[in-house]
Amino acid sequence: MSFPMSTVLHMILMSIEFSIGIAVNGYLIIVNCTDLFKSRKLKPVEVLFLCIGISRFGLQLMLMVQIFYSVFFPLTYDKNIYNETMMFFWMLFSAISLWFATCLTLFYCFKISGFTHSSFLWLKFRISKYILWLLWGSLLASLGTAAISTVVELPKMEFEDVFRNTTLQKTTANTEKNSDLLLVNLTLLLPLTIFVVCTSMLSISLYKHTHRMQSGPHGFSNVNTKAHINALRTIFTFVCFFISYFAAFMANMTFKIPYRSHQFFIVKEIMAAFPAGHSLILILNNSKFQQLFRRILCFKWNQ
Repeated sequence: MSFPMSTVLHMILMSIEFSIGIAVNGYLIIVNCTDLFKSRKLKPVEVLFLCIGISRFGLQLMLMVQIFYSVFFPLTYDKNIYNETMMFFWMLFSAISLWFATCLTLFYCFKISGFTHSSFLWLKFRISKYILWLLWGSLLASLGTAAISTVVELPKMEFEDVFRNTTLQKTTANTEKNSDLLLVNLTLLLPLTIFVVCTSMLSISLYKHTHRMQSGPHGFSNVNTKAHINALRTIFTFVCFFISYFAAFMANMTFKIPYRSHQFFIVKEIMAAFPAGHSLILILNNSKFQQLFRRILCFKWNQ
């Protein structure tokens, strides 16, 4: 089976994204599982990192399966990808990876923001105790979204001239039943809303803190400001990945994009960038992961 050059280039790019995604999320899982086995206990933020790594590892595998069938078995793509089982796991990993990352943003917001309102302070000192409850709630919400998506009837795909010069031609979709499925997908706007609120609170906190720097001890102010900047950098990169992933996901679920077309691969590339890119940013902005990664590189280099 031969492929046009554009398809080969898309496949190379996605292979790089998948390799990075598997590596960084596998790294998050291995590091935190190792700490769990050693100390028999994980800090709340370490639990969050572990859950994020597992959810995105699963999401990356689902994307790999979709690309594999779309490239090598396009005639059976609908049958193998849009059946109830695959749709359930596809929606589960999509939703839960977004919810877990939103929980991390919420954790950053309460632990770093310097608001002094009594209700905020009450939650600030208790957020660590509620992390497990937030994770369980995220899991239940994701399971609900995935379960509902399996009972929604998907649009039928009708192929016209399936192959011509090894390139799939455009397909037409019956979009009459798209509205129900899109309404299910819009439930993912809830974690986005929570994320936007938390990001806004962190931004306001940083703005207020920089105006108080001159009146306070410079050492403490610099450390606190650095924490704000690191958290904001992580969160702002996440919002870019989140919004681009959500837009690509919704475009994918319209069933209007021709298989193996240029638009099809671009949508899949944007979706694959989310679980790989944000996890990489988390590792690069975490001193513990950085130190351990340097040790691994030094060990490999010495060998």
